[in-house]
Amino acid sequence: MQISMYVKNEIRILGWDDGPFKKGSKGTVPVIGTVFRGGSFLDGILRIDVEIDGFDATKKMIKAINKTRHKDLRVIMLDGITFGGFNMVDIKELHKKTGLPVIAITRKKVDMRKFREAMKKLPNFEKRWKVVESAGEFYTIKTGKRGKNIYFQKIGLTKEDAEKIIRLSARRSLLPEPLRVSHLIASGIVKGESIGRA
Repeated sequence: MQISMYVKNEIRILGWDDGPFKKGSKGTVPVIGTVFRGGSFLDGILRIDVEIDGFDATKKMIKAINKTRHKDLRVIMLDGITFGGFNMVDIKELHKKTGLPVIAITRKKVDMRKFREAMKKLPNFEKRWKVVESAGEFYTIKTGKRGKNIYFQKIGLTKEDAEKIIRLSARRSLLPEPLRVSHLIASGIVKGESIGRA
């Protein structure tokens, strides 16, 4: 049974997004975490580097979160559960090892058939697919001035509390500020200038 949490206006959120990379390239990609108070104030920045199509994102996020000086974090946000291509984040493991609830957000509804077919081309397919299945159900929420749909998965908190946190932090776009700003910083690091929608 999920227990409802008290959602303050300045709840500390850590949002993660990765930088761009060329399809088929090797190496690592930076993943930026921004610490926000609600959707208003940026309090800090974290960085990890994960292997493109690797399997180290979950472990590196856990390590970064558990050693950060920002000890008042209340929730983790992810831009989906894939970083650096198909480097999967196991949100159950992330929740278990950090003690923090996790919300994974996507702009578009995921076509699971296409997603699975693309993943089959990589090593450790079964292991990766288990992570996808364990992330659970997708929920829909309307955000932004025009009330467009985005989609989320969650663990460690109720659907209602996840919705409160998303709405509270989505101040300037469809996406919550911790994800929007992490995207801008990550793309700026890679390209020298921020790119894409944020």
